[in-house]
Amino acid sequence: MPRASRRRGDAARRHADTVRFVLFEARPAGLLFHQLVRASDLSPSQVRSGLAALKDEAASKGWPPLIWTRTDGYQLGAERAALEAYERAVVSEKLTEFRRFITGTVAPHAAAHPNDKWVRHIVAQLNSIESTLDLVVSS
Repeated sequence: MPRASRRRGDAARRHADTVRFVLFEARPAGLLFHQLVRASDLSPSQVRSGLAALKDEAASKGWPPLIWTRTDGYQLGAERAALEAYERAVVSEKLTEFRRFITGTVAPHAAAHPNDKWVRHIVAQLNSIESTLDLVVSS
């Protein structure tokens, strides 16, 4: 994902407007990335920058959310079921990412330095996050 400075620049906002226009034209269907590049007449890098800026802009302006699915690609304003499926998939992905971070980095650090205040704190916090994400995924 582009850095915050690139998501907030004038060029990123122009790319976001172009991407939003193309996605609105394609509604209710979505567009795969290569279709979005072709339809917008932007480079792949510009489309990525535009997508990142569009997510930020949509959130701040109360626009329909932007989601991505493997079958339909990028979509604006999807149905409730599609939004819920996307949210579950993202939370599940983050849960896996957290679990790998805990088992691959934090747990060995905790085993090597069991009396370290920092590692005890981060273990407690990450276990709490893992538990919360697990509840969201399983509900």
